[in-house]
Amino acid sequence: MPPAPTPNTPALGGSRWNTFPAAGTVLTARDFFTATEPLLQGIIDDNALTSADGEVLEDQIRATLALGTRETSLPLAIGPDSASAARELGSQAETIGRELAFWATSTLERLLTDRIPLPAGPLVVRSHCYGHLLTPPAADLLLGRRGGPVAMQLYNEWLHQIVLLRDALLPFTNWQDVPLRITPTGLRHTEPARDAFLTELLVRQIRHTSIVGFAHHVVTGTSGPAGYGFEAGGGTALPAVLGLPPLAAPRHLLTWRADPAAEDTVTYVAEVQDYYAAPRTLVEDLPPADTASGSLTARTVAGPVADGARTARIEVTHEGTTAHVDLGQALRGHRFAHRPDPTSGDAHSDAAPRTAAVWSALRAPGLVWTQAGDVTLDATGQDDLVVLALLGRLYPENVTLRPADHSAARTTTDGTGPSRLVTLVDPPPAR
Repeated sequence: MPPAPTPNTPALGGSRWNTFPAAGTVLTARDFFTATEPLLQGIIDDNALTSADGEVLEDQIRATLALGTRETSLPLAIGPDSASAARELGSQAETIGRELAFWATSTLERLLTDRIPLPAGPLVVRSHCYGHLLTPPAADLLLGRRGGPVAMQLYNEWLHQIVLLRDALLPFTNWQDVPLRITPTGLRHTEPARDAFLTELLVRQIRHTSIVGFAHHVVTGTSGPAGYGFEAGGGTALPAVLGLPPLAAPRHLLTWRADPAAEDTVTYVAEVQDYYAAPRTLVEDLPPADTASGSLTARTVAGPVADGARTARIEVTHEGTTAHVDLGQALRGHRFAHRPDPTSGDAHSDAAPRTAAVWSALRAPGLVWTQAGDVTLDATGQDDLVVLALLGRLYPENVTLRPADHSAARTTTDGTGPSRLVTLVDPPPAR
C-alpha cells in the first residue's frame, strides 16, 4: 500500500496521486512502484475494469518496457557487434523491464479486488504526453469502449512514471537497492538528465562519465563534476568491478554500496584526465619475470575532498614496499581491456611470449607499454584488486585480459596493433 499520509499531508484523490513531501523524499524502486498504485486504482475505478481488461494493460506494460517491440520506450538495438556499454545497458533494460512488468501484473490483479481508498475523491490527473505508443487493444480500452480523457491521462502518467523508473535504474547492478530522489512529480524531475543520457546512448558510444552523471542525478537530484563514481546520502556508487573478478565484471555499470559515513555529495575523479599525456615506461626496460612476484596485498584509499571532488588510489604492498595506482586510471584500464570471447575457441601458439614481472610493472613510473612484440604479465593467484591496479598501470591500448587456461595466441577480440600486453588472471569461478 502507498505510504499513509500524515495529518498535514493532503489526502489521495482529486488531482493528487501521491503524498510525497514538497521537499522530496528517497525511495527504493519497489517503494516508488508501490507509491504509483493510486494511478492504477484511478484507472480501474474510472473504467470499471475487470480481470479481462487487466490482461490488456499487462500486455501493454510488457510491450512498453521490452526492447524491439513496436511500443518500446527504448529503441535500442543490441547485438554481438554493439558497443559493450550498449550491450550492458540493454541487458539491464530487459532484466529490469521484466521485473517491473511482473510487479505490474501482480498489482493489477490485487487492486481489482482490494482497492486503494481515495479520500479526496476520484483521481483526475493532467499528464503531459511523452509519446508512448499503445497496443491496439489498450488504445481501444482506454480511448474507445469505456475509456476517455480521464482514464487515458491516468494511464499515461502511470506508464511514464514506470518508464522513468526503469531508465533511472539502468546504471546500477543492484538496482533494487538504489535510493531514488523522488519529488511531488514522481520521477519527472529526471527527464532532462534522462533525455541527455538516452540520446548519447542511442547516437554514439556513451561515455562512462555520462552514465555516472545520470546516476548522480537519479540519486541526488542534482548534477556534479564529471567522474567515475560518487558518494551521497549514505552510500557510494562506484564501478561494479570493485569487489568482483575483473575478467567477469561489467565494464560500465555501477554498484550502490551503503555507507553511513558518506554524508556529503562527492564525485570521484581521475588524477590524470588525459592519459595520452601521462609519462610512459617501456616494458622492455623492466626486468623479466624470472620468478613469481609472490603474494601482493591491496586496498583502496580515498583522497581529501576539494570542490566537491576527490581522487582515490589503490595501494599495493609487497614485502613492506608500497606502490600506488590511481583508482580512476585502474577503472579506465578495466573498461578498455580486451577480453577473449568465451564462445570462440582459441588457436594455440607455440610462441613463447616475453614476460614481465607484475610487481615491477606496478612500481614503474607512468604507464607501462610495449613497442617490441607481445609481453605477458602473469597475475594468476593475485587478489582482484591487485589485478585492477595492474590494469591501471598499463597503457590502455592493446591490453588483453585473459584467463590463464587460454592460449596467448591472438583472437579477433584482441587488439590489432603490433604489440600486446597480455595479463593472465585466474579463470572466473564456475556458476
